[in-house]
Amino acid sequence: MSSVPLHYVDLRAFCYATEDEDRVETALRTFLPEDAELERAETEGHFGDPIVVLSIRLERADEVRAVFETLGALPEDEYDRLLAELDERIDEDTNLFVTLSKQAAYEGDVRLGDGITLRGKVEAYPAKHDAAVENAREFLEAS
Repeated sequence: MSSVPLHYVDLRAFCYATEDEDRVETALRTFLPEDAELERAETEGHFGDPIVVLSIRLERADEVRAVFETLGALPEDEYDRLLAELDERIDEDTNLFVTLSKQAAYEGDVRLGDGITLRGKVEAYPAKHDAAVENAREFLEAS
């Protein structure tokens, strides 16, 4: 896998008041290179409850590749589902969206689910939905 057809990948997880921030960070780091530095932002929910947002943008090809190598650990049926849903997971602006299980990631497992959001900007020339889907499919099938 020599080229990576993504401009960047954003990963984000919310840490709610009932969660341990270290555990949420551990879950998010399941998908990151070791030296990755997370951004931390504090906000509050609708009723004033504190929320910490942990996020990172990865732009280097080797960092992006590492994220997708981790996605390769998805169970086969979930990986097949991801491939089958690419048309719906890529929007008209060529952004790929995948949500991952925060709980499973904390336990060192990779599963589709809720809690961690991955958004990747897929390269496509011209920047059209169908071209992005094809580029993403080729990349994921080669992973």
